[in-house]
Amino acid sequence: MSKQHLIVFDTTLRDGEQSPGASMTKDEKVRIALMLEKMRVDVIEAGFAIASEGDFQAVKAVAEAVKDSTICSLSRAIEADISRAAEAIKPANSGRIHTFIATSPIHMKYKLQMQPDEVIEQAVRAVRFARNLAADVEFSCEDAGRSEMDFLCRIVEAAIDAGARTINIPDTVGYAIPELYAEQIRTLIERVPNSDKAIFSVHCHNDLGLAVANSLAAVQAGARQVECTINGLGERAGNASLEELVMAVRTRPDVFNVETRINPVYIVPTSRLVSTITGFPVQPNKAIVGKNAFAHESGIHQDGILKHRETYEIMKAEDVGWHTNSLVLGKHSGRNAFRARLQELGINFASEQELNTAFTLFKQLADKKHEIYDEDLQALVTDTRAAAAAEYLQLVAMEVQSKTGETPLAKVVLNVEGQELKAEAQGSGPVDAVFKAIETLTKSGASLELYSVNAITSGTDSQGEVTVRLALGGRIVNGLGADTDIVIASAKAYINALNALQNHADRRHPQEADI
Repeated sequence: MSKQHLIVFDTTLRDGEQSPGASMTKDEKVRIALMLEKMRVDVIEAGFAIASEGDFQAVKAVAEAVKDSTICSLSRAIEADISRAAEAIKPANSGRIHTFIATSPIHMKYKLQMQPDEVIEQAVRAVRFARNLAADVEFSCEDAGRSEMDFLCRIVEAAIDAGARTINIPDTVGYAIPELYAEQIRTLIERVPNSDKAIFSVHCHNDLGLAVANSLAAVQAGARQVECTINGLGERAGNASLEELVMAVRTRPDVFNVETRINPVYIVPTSRLVSTITGFPVQPNKAIVGKNAFAHESGIHQDGILKHRETYEIMKAEDVGWHTNSLVLGKHSGRNAFRARLQELGINFASEQELNTAFTLFKQLADKKHEIYDEDLQALVTDTRAAAAAEYLQLVAMEVQSKTGETPLAKVVLNVEGQELKAEAQGSGPVDAVFKAIETLTKSGASLELYSVNAITSGTDSQGEVTVRLALGGRIVNGLGADTDIVIASAKAYINALNALQNHADRRHPQEADI
């Protein structure tokens, strides 16, 4: 019996970006989208076009860059939202409008302040309007996990009649339990008269740690699209993890009568790219993409692996891309080799000047660090583009004095909107002193929410990758910096975050009620 196709709908660029501090620039979204395309993701939800001009431009840029995946934009069930989404996806070879409205009693009463019949009328109007602008329309019942079955059947039937060809039943608040969620999907497919005219989709959140389990249960009940994110990124506790869903289906063909078209060798590289760009590290014991996912410390396990790999491994590490963690370039590598390797990683430069800048930084890194890995290159490109986009602050020079028994002192020189300014400050440690010196010049008033350091690769010469999360006036941003000197990396990250606060001063959360 031939297996049915399971559509993989990735929403890293939309729902994933709604994680506090995970905002991505247009160029960063394109970089991730191109990797998702290489992975052969079916649908890429690139953003919420109405949320801001930046979101609109990012969706449009992804639609222009990606050729083989369907590009989707989210919209509320409002004509202005839908029109903006349609305009953003217009350059795509294959585009989709994804419109939604809340269907649970608590959402309809308190958020929408609408009666059930009014909600159905608005949903139908929205789907019909969207179908006039795009052939591919998806309709979502927000908070379907807490919605009443009779009402769900009514609104789903009406949405399909209006032209929706994908029906999403999201567990928006992570409330579902696998057995009950599967029964909900099964019941809808059985009870809705025109269910055969649409693909049923699921979008699960991980508040109870059940997002992947719920999604897989729904697939067994008849869902044929799963909405997910790289590394499980997403609001609150995150979304269903793409890598876990894909590899579960691939590893257990005896259980799942579906298959995806995903090329899994790009899973680990894409995971690392998303982690680098968002500043959200992957926990070591994360399934599939954590650094310990294929590590064995127990003597019994090691003995078994040496005798026969399948005694303790159900997947091959190289199948999901772990073999890409290899030495690629050194200080004697030329410009063409550098460019070629970055192209293999899905990275292209907008101009020769940008390539030259990155190559210069690569040579500087190669003088400090003998072995350069793909992770180093990803961090280098992120650093290059962050510096190029910095219109407000740039680090010119820095000196730190730190001795046993003495208070550390930092001296910094910053380019602040074209003017070089100097400052010095003491701190409880060298990083604290640097941050205080920078604050002396910028007076940002931002509060430091997170300071995190991760080694990009192994060894004492590894680059340290620093994530700084700042909050100011309700906005939360991440800053990234990488360097073999962790104090310099920290300064870069702090400045990157301050630039993000400046550049995204007008950015608003995609689901604010008044957009």
